Amino acid sequence: MRAAEFAIHLLLLLAFPPILLGVINKTKAAFAGRVGAPLLQPYHDLLKLFRKGLVLSETTTWVFTLAPAAALLAVILAGMLLPAGPLDAPIRFTGDMILFVYLLGLARFLIATAALDTGSSFEGMGAAREVSFACLAEGAVLFAFLVLAKNSGALALSSMLRGVEEVEWGIAAAPLLLISAGLFIVVLAENCRVPFDDPNTHLELTMIHEVMVLDHGGPLLGLILYGAAIKLYILGALLVQVLIPFDNIGPGGAPVFVAGLLGLAVAIGVVESIMARLQLRHIPYLLTAATLFCAFGFLLVTR
Repeated sequence: MRAAEFAIHLLLLLAFPPILLGVINKTKAAFAGRVGAPLLQPYHDLLKLFRKGLVLSETTTWVFTLAPAAALLAVILAGMLLPAGPLDAPIRFTGDMILFVYLLGLARFLIATAALDTGSSFEGMGAAREVSFACLAEGAVLFAFLVLAKNSGALALSSMLRGVEEVEWGIAAAPLLLISAGLFIVVLAENCRVPFDDPNTHLELTMIHEVMVLDHGGPLLGLILYGAAIKLYILGALLVQVLIPFDNIGPGGAPVFVAGLLGLAVAIGVVESIMARLQLRHIPYLLTAATLFCAFGFLLVTR
């Protein structure tokens, strides 16, 4: 049974994330009155990139080619620390929440380092923006983990999220809703979605994540985009498991988990359809708000 659970967990982690991007694009197309690209278009895009050749600048070093693969590995390891609805995390131990945050930070550091390795001041600007905003987002995630740890009395992600399921929502509703709001903002920021960034933009003064990967192409760009999709799945799974008590659902927990992720993708598509991208000077305010949401949630559970 554990082998089957591990296989399903790994299948969700590796195969499911690109469809979230397809759902977001379909939702945005529906709001714009268009048919939009096919739901499975992200899979076709990734396969096309992996079939392409590789062109490298003479300025770059081994860092440029190694970073995308290492960043993808770090994101996959972070996903292995997180349970998938009713499925336990394949890797779990006391304090793994700290490793979870550090692995996501390592992936971000590697992509930013690859951008700096190109010797382009333009990509250096994007890397500086990326890490600056990430510093504010990490505080919100850590405060959210403190709330989960306080509710569950545990310091392992699996036990912390199971603790959410055992707590009565009538008692813990306020702090859980606060950290859910903060985590939703983090999902948008960490995955370069509107209102923080626009994954489809190519305007020099507004790009954040996109500017870091302008020199990547072919398989390297495919690895980066695939890693970004997995990161969306991971942070989305964290938020869904804060909101839904899967242990109380029973055998149907896995379909509910998938439905929750698809619902989150639709919500992201709605946000991108009804909001404009923020000016860069306003982004720190929203990320600070996310940290305050989670911090106030922590104050409520420690009162």
